[in-house]
Amino acid sequence: MNLYIRFFDNEALVHNADEALDFLSSIPEIPVDKKLEDEIRSYVDSDVSFPKRCKVRPHVYFIIIKTEAATMQDFKDKKAVRSNNDANHRETNEALARLNEERDGWYEGTLDFKRVVLVPGTGKHEYRDTHFVADCKAVSGLDCYNRIVDYLQGRVDHRSQFPSSKGKNFKFKYLGMWK
Repeated sequence: MNLYIRFFDNEALVHNADEALDFLSSIPEIPVDKKLEDEIRSYVDSDVSFPKRCKVRPHVYFIIIKTEAATMQDFKDKKAVRSNNDANHRETNEALARLNEERDGWYEGTLDFKRVVLVPGTGKHEYRDTHFVADCKAVSGLDCYNRIVDYLQGRVDHRSQFPSSKGKNFKFKYLGMWK
């Protein structure tokens, strides 16, 4: 596991916490003290995979990212993504292909979205999770999504938030040909 570190235009790909601390010490704006050293070492030793932001001073941070990349170029080319991301990427590509596959007929579309509603007691508005299911004539899953969103946009508050057709909050099922 390597570490990518970036502070404005200064960046490096290092192999361990000691090299990371050496790199950070070479940047005059970053005061490397015991607290920062402990913070970096605990991040490196943990099994946390998401990036870490470390505060230098108010509104100024540097970032550390764990990566499998062997070189800086590999990291920039995103060649060292995790292997489970490959499976997710394949599933996503299959879902997108299914979404765009043209097949005339009836579709059942299910959409979970954030609907803006008025709270009668306070007179204020709030977001509510809303589950909507509709059967519609369409030529693809994407067309089904677009028809549902067009229908809802004319009937709910304009501040309501609709999910992406590619996300987990939209599902569709082909029901069969229309007559």
